[in-house]
Amino acid sequence: MTKEFLQQLVGSWEGTCRTWFEPGELADESAVKGTIAPVLGGGFVRHVYEGSMQGKPRQGEELIAYNAVTKLFQISWVDDFHMSGAILFSEGEGTAQGFSVLGKYDVGSGLPQWGWRTEFALLDANHLTISAYNLMPEEEEALAVETKYSRVG
Repeated sequence: MTKEFLQQLVGSWEGTCRTWFEPGELADESAVKGTIAPVLGGGFVRHVYEGSMQGKPRQGEELIAYNAVTKLFQISWVDDFHMSGAILFSEGEGTAQGFSVLGKYDVGSGLPQWGWRTEFALLDANHLTISAYNLMPEEEEALAVETKYSRVG
């Protein structure tokens, strides 16, 4: 997977976002709409989305790149629910259907950071799944957010 893969993501998307706060305990399932657009001539793409979380509006944005030098995908992510005013930076390798990136975020002052692994999987030209996993210190990773998109328009 390379920068050309990112261009396959460009378009308008709609679907369902499911969120877990505790492993195996679904906390929310709601509709989500997103747009993935080229940035700076297509060297990057921007994923902008909006939906809700437990009945309250939620929105976020990811800037996604493929670094041709390191051969890694890179993402910066902000979200008005999950990120509490911080930016999550992640990077990782391509996969058979997309890419998987890993970042770390703060959960509290003086506490160890948690990991956040995000997978983008383009199942076919019209179906994209974005799965995110919490990696708590000394525990198994747990599915935290799953967005299942279908292309629209």
